[in-house]
Amino acid sequence: MDGVRLAVEDLSYTYPGRSRRAVDGMSFEVGAGEVFGFLGPSGAGKTTTQRAVLGLLVGWTGHVEVLGRDLRAWGRELYDHVGVAFELPVGYPRLTGREDLAHFRNLHRRRAGDPAELLARVGLADAADEPVASYSKGMRIRLNLARALLHDPAMIFLDEPTSGLDPVNAEQVRLLVRAEQARGRSVFLSTHDMATAAAVCDRVAFVIGGRIALCAAPRALQLAYGRREVQVEYRTDTGLHRRTFPLEPAAAELHELLASGRVETMHTAEASLDEVFTRVTGATL
Repeated sequence: MDGVRLAVEDLSYTYPGRSRRAVDGMSFEVGAGEVFGFLGPSGAGKTTTQRAVLGLLVGWTGHVEVLGRDLRAWGRELYDHVGVAFELPVGYPRLTGREDLAHFRNLHRRRAGDPAELLARVGLADAADEPVASYSKGMRIRLNLARALLHDPAMIFLDEPTSGLDPVNAEQVRLLVRAEQARGRSVFLSTHDMATAAAVCDRVAFVIGGRIALCAAPRALQLAYGRREVQVEYRTDTGLHRRTFPLEPAAAELHELLASGRVETMHTAEASLDEVFTRVTGATL
C-alpha cells in the first residue's frame, strides 16, 4: 500500500459526566486502498472512535491525521473528501431514492456522481423513483451507501453496514466494499459482523473497553489461533464416520483414506474470527 489515509495516535475521549473513557489511548493507521476492520461488541468504543476521527466530537485528546492533514486543520471541507454511512439508515421518506441522492449531491462542493448510476451500483435502480418510506431496511442501508459514495470520496467510513440484514443483502454490501477497494478507496469498517470482516478486511483491530487488544490480518489470526489438522468425514459399510488427522507430519492413514475414495468431506481447523476474538479479549460478540 502506498501512503496512509488515516493515522491515529493515542486517541482518548470521555463523554461528559462519565468517569470511564469511551476511547482509551488508541493508535492505528489505515493505508491507501486498505479495508480496515474495527471489530468489537456494542459499547466497545468503535462508533465513538469513528465519530472522533470524523470531527464530530470535541474534547478528544491525541493526534489524528485524515488524508495527510491534521484533523484540527480541516474544516467542513473534510466531508467533501470522506464518505460516511452510519448504522441507522436515514433518508427523507417523502422523497424518492433518486430525489434523496440529488438533494445530498447539492450539499457537496466537489463534483458529485449521477444518482441513477449510483442507485444502479447499489442494486436500487428499479426502486429509484419509489419513495424512501417504502424501502426496506436493507434498501435504506444501500441508499446510505450510495449517499456515502456520491461525491467519489478518497476514504469511506461504514458503521455496522450489515447490521440486521439478511444474507443476500449482507453479501451485496460486501460486494460494494470490495468494488470500492478495487477503485483504490480506503474503507474504515466498524462492525461486530465477523463473517463480513473475514471476507473483506485486509487487517482487523479487536476493540474492547475503548482499547485495541490486537491488530493483524484476519487470515494470519485464524491460522495462528487455529489447529494444524484436518477433519475428515468418510463412509464405510457401517455408516458415516468422522476423524481428525494432523497436517504435519502427514498421517499415512489419511493418505490411504483419500486413496480409498470413501471421503465425503474435509475441513481444516483454522479458528473463526469470533473464536480468536474471544481468546484474545475474553469477551464474546
